[in-house]
Amino acid sequence: MIFMKKFFALSLVLALALCGASSAEQTAQSIISDSVSMINEISGQGDAADMAKTLKTSHAVALVPSMLKAGFLIGGEYGEGLILKHEDGKWYGPSFYNIGGGSFGFQAGAEQVSLLLAVINEKGVNAFLSSKTKLGGDIGIAAGPTGRRAEAATDAQAKASIYSYSMSKGLFAGVSLEGSVISRSVKRNKEYWGENVTAAEALTKPANDERVQPLIKALDELMKKAK
Repeated sequence: MIFMKKFFALSLVLALALCGASSAEQTAQSIISDSVSMINEISGQGDAADMAKTLKTSHAVALVPSMLKAGFLIGGEYGEGLILKHEDGKWYGPSFYNIGGGSFGFQAGAEQVSLLLAVINEKGVNAFLSSKTKLGGDIGIAAGPTGRRAEAATDAQAKASIYSYSMSKGLFAGVSLEGSVISRSVKRNKEYWGENVTAAEALTKPANDERVQPLIKALDELMKKAK
């Protein structure tokens, strides 16, 4: 029993260490730049039009250009991202946040994925304003509709405040993130804005800064693909 406890504890430490390493060299600007590359890649997918339609009516878009999922028996995941509010055709923000979680079961190795979260109502936006929110528990989240299923929402999607999509190895699909925890990044917000700002304050600021303009342009171009 003691051995098993130590084994699982070590597995968890290794998983979290691998995940933590994924953010070691990230900065607010690198998160923005990587998000631009991510959106451009998504725009090139055959079913991007269906997802773009969802984005066009969303209240906000949250991005995680690089989330590492790793582990051995006990897994962990961690990534840094940003959220931009979209209202009446205008963009506000960004505010930065972290996403992470753990899982049990047979698993080994590591995988890097990119995430796009379409926040479809104000309840979903509010989840990013809190210091910490559990997806699927505190707020409804479901894999985003794509392809032939885009027009036929499931019960989970009908109740969700956030639709989640992933990009991995060039493949784009809806993905479940239930159980993951998002928390605002005080460090990245201060780094970007030059002062301590809350997520709520950041998302009232027009996204006019030249540093974020390439991302705004990429998102606008993606939304033009909406059917």
